[in-house]
Amino acid sequence: MKTIYLDNNATTQVASEVLEEMLPYFHDLYGNPSSAHSFGGQVGRRLREAREKVAQLLGAAPEEIVFTSCGSESDNAVIRSALETQPDKRHIVTSRVEHPAIKSLCEHLTNQGYRVSEIPVDGEGQLDMDRYVESLTPDTAIASLMWGNNETGVIFPVEKTAELAHEREIPFHSDAVQVAGKIPIDMKNNVIDMLSLSGHKLHAPKGVGILYLRKGVKFSPFIIGGHQEMGRRGGTENTASIIGLGKACELAAEHLEEENTRVRQLRDKLESKMAERVPNIRINGGRSERLPNTASISFEFVEGEAILLHMDEFGICASSGSACTSGSLQPSHVLRAMGVPFTMAHGSIRFSLSVYNTEEEIDFVIDKLPPIIETLRSLSPYWETGKQAAAGV
Repeated sequence: MKTIYLDNNATTQVASEVLEEMLPYFHDLYGNPSSAHSFGGQVGRRLREAREKVAQLLGAAPEEIVFTSCGSESDNAVIRSALETQPDKRHIVTSRVEHPAIKSLCEHLTNQGYRVSEIPVDGEGQLDMDRYVESLTPDTAIASLMWGNNETGVIFPVEKTAELAHEREIPFHSDAVQVAGKIPIDMKNNVIDMLSLSGHKLHAPKGVGILYLRKGVKFSPFIIGGHQEMGRRGGTENTASIIGLGKACELAAEHLEEENTRVRQLRDKLESKMAERVPNIRINGGRSERLPNTASISFEFVEGEAILLHMDEFGICASSGSACTSGSLQPSHVLRAMGVPFTMAHGSIRFSLSVYNTEEEIDFVIDKLPPIIETLRSLSPYWETGKQAAAGV
């Protein structure tokens, strides 16, 4: 049975070109890039090339790129650094729909006496800009807002929110893990201070991430050790993965137009056909600007986990929300923040596409999913009651 993988916001396959680029550095070219001898020096040169490729994708300078282990490390490093370099400030501004790497850290910090303002969103997942501006105070150490939501794909106006923070001399960070390679990023044309990215979201391996640090931004290292990353992140570099990440960024730049044309069209086709064939559904964030690959669809009066199990029988891989929270029995915190009704939120499925998906795969899902929903609803005691209530019976 063929696997139809539509869970690319959880992780992506390593591109064959990336794997090929990495392989020599596991065995043949195993030198430490910091070594003085030429055997290690050739690896060091490849790391510098990878840094340049990442910088090119982001419109940044190579020295503004710090390699980390993942997006979560980058997120944690930024928040903790802002608090450490500004010990007199005890306030953080973020949103109610952030990834757990930010949300859980902020909850942890509140237990240590810090204040956190979580900005609400509306029913389409759009940020309440008035509340955001009101929350920026002289006590704010950092404002951190995700660029593209990992569950709904809704895009926040982070260039504008960064400007508003700068007007008040507040550092601004964005978790851009889901954005890289899907929409253009040009750090030369905005004032965002710090940016987090993760390799395994753009066809590089797991275990490697990026922290963009604009020149001049105060930064206190999260991991203290050797001189690596210009003293900003200690530890011997994950050489093969960093080199692979450089290649993945190069490919992402080449695929950017395809993401915003063919992939977007496949996403739109999936949404429109589901709306035609299945009653009582909701496209979460459907009226907002979104990432081109992401569709969050709520099916009323069915359980998301049951939908996933039935789709899995056909080899269809999707998610009931973020992979980081899918073990929870509670509805997604993102959908709750958007006010999605309980009967809808529990039946939410996230489909996230990549350039490797085909129209034939989407047609297969469109063919198989409506009967699955119909079968599950026929077993639900709430379906008939819900239909009657909607009809005013």
